[in-house]
Amino acid sequence: MSQHVSRLAAAAASTLVLAAGAAGATAAPAGGGATASTAAPEAAGTAGGERLARPAVQVAPLAGAPALPAELTGRSWLVADADTGEVLAALDAHRQLPPASTLKMLFADTVLPKFDRTLEHKVAPAELANLGAGSSLVGVKENLPYRVEDLWRGVFLSSGNDAVHVLAHMNGGLQQTVTEMQDRARSLQARDTRVVSPDGYDMDGQVSSAYDLTLFARAGLRNADFRSYCGTRTARFPGALDKLTGQRTSFDIANTDRLLGKYPGLIGVKNGYTTNAGATFTGAAQRGGRTLLVTVMHPEAQGRVYDEAAALLDWGFAAAGKVQPVGQLVEDTAPATGPAPAAGSGSGTGPGGATRQPQAADDRGPGLEPAAWTAAALGSALALLAAGRRTAARRRGRPATAPGAPAAAVAVAAASAPALALRRGGCTALGGSTGVGGRGRRRLVRRARALVVTARTRRHR
Repeated sequence: MSQHVSRLAAAAASTLVLAAGAAGATAAPAGGGATASTAAPEAAGTAGGERLARPAVQVAPLAGAPALPAELTGRSWLVADADTGEVLAALDAHRQLPPASTLKMLFADTVLPKFDRTLEHKVAPAELANLGAGSSLVGVKENLPYRVEDLWRGVFLSSGNDAVHVLAHMNGGLQQTVTEMQDRARSLQARDTRVVSPDGYDMDGQVSSAYDLTLFARAGLRNADFRSYCGTRTARFPGALDKLTGQRTSFDIANTDRLLGKYPGLIGVKNGYTTNAGATFTGAAQRGGRTLLVTVMHPEAQGRVYDEAAALLDWGFAAAGKVQPVGQLVEDTAPATGPAPAAGSGSGTGPGGATRQPQAADDRGPGLEPAAWTAAALGSALALLAAGRRTAARRRGRPATAPGAPAAAVAVAAASAPALALRRGGCTALGGSTGVGGRGRRRLVRRARALVVTARTRRHR
C-alpha cells in the first residue's frame, strides 16, 4: 500500500507540473501583449516586411497591372486588402508623422467596447477643461446628460475633442486613457505610434504612421458600433436647455469625411487636420466582394488628401490579382473576446444594436484548464493521504515513507495543488461552483475524496 500511494503521489505531482506548465505556456500575457511566439518573427525587423520601411514607392506589378496614380503628393501612404492583410502598394509606410484626428481611431479601438451605448452620463465641468486652442468641437454642454452613443457620434462625425475628453474621463481620466491607448497600439503591433493626447491634438512627440493608422482602422471595423459610427453621414445631437420651455434642444451634425456618400462603397473611417499634421485620412471601401483600406498622410494641400485616397482606392480595386503584395498587415495579438468577423463585415450585436461587451479582465492571471483541475484535485487528495500516513507512521515509530519513495513528489503535490486550485476562474475553493467548470471540478473532488476513503479502508484492513 505504501508503494502504491507513493506511485500515485508521484504521478499526481508530475501531472501537476505538466498541467501548470501547459497553462502557463498557453496563457496570454498581462495587458494583452504579444506572446513570444507571436512577436518573435517581427521583433528583429520591420512590422509587415522590410520593404515597407523603404522611402521609395513599393509596388510589385504583374502582367496587365494598372499604373499607380500620377502626382501622389502624400509624404506617406498605403493601400491594403482589409481581409487578407496584403499590402498592395505603399510609400514610406512606417514614417512617423503627426496623426491629427485619425488617432481617434485608436481611441475608439481602446475605449468604445467598455461602455454600453445606451448609458447616460452627466458631464462635469472638469471634463471639458484643458481643451486645446482651436480644437474641433461637437458642442457638449456641462451639467447635462448625454448617452454614450451620442458622444461617439460626436467623436466620429464632428471629430469633437470635447466628446473625446468626456469619454476619456469616464474611462478613468486622460492619462489613464493615454496609457491604455499605448497598450492597445502595442497589442496591435503598431510600433510607430506614440500617444500623448487621446484626441490627436498636436502635442510634442505624438506620432503615428500610415501603416499603424491602417491597423487601427482594420481593428476598429471588426466592431459593429465602430463601423456604424464611422459610416454615419448625419445625426441629431443633444443641445442645451431651452430657456423658455425648459426642454432639451438638439441640432444636426454631419460627418466631415468628404468621401463618405460620394465615393462608391465607402465605409468610413476617419479624417484629420492640424497645423503640424496637415491633412490625414484613413478610409475603407467595398467593391466586388473586396474591402480595401487606404491611408494618406501629409499631402501638399489639405484638400488633396481625399483625391489621392480615392485614386489609390480606384487603383487597388483595378489591381486585384495583378500585383504581388509588398508587405502584410500584422494581426492583433490581444486575446480574443469572442468570434472576430472579417474586416469587411460587422461583429455580433446585442439588443438595440449595442455591441456585446467582453467580460471584464481579471488581473490575477489565467484560469486553469480541465487537466490542471484534475491534477489539482488528485494531487490535493493524495497529498492529504500522504500526510496522514506520515502521522500514523510517526505514531508507530516507523519511517514516514518506504525506502525509495518519491517524498519530493508528495511535497510538490502538497505545495502545488492548493495554489493551482485557488487561482482565478471564480472558484471559491477547490471544486467551487462560481467559476467556469465548477460542476466538473466538484465531480473531480468527489472522486478524489472517494480515493482517500478507499485508501484509508485498505490501510486499516
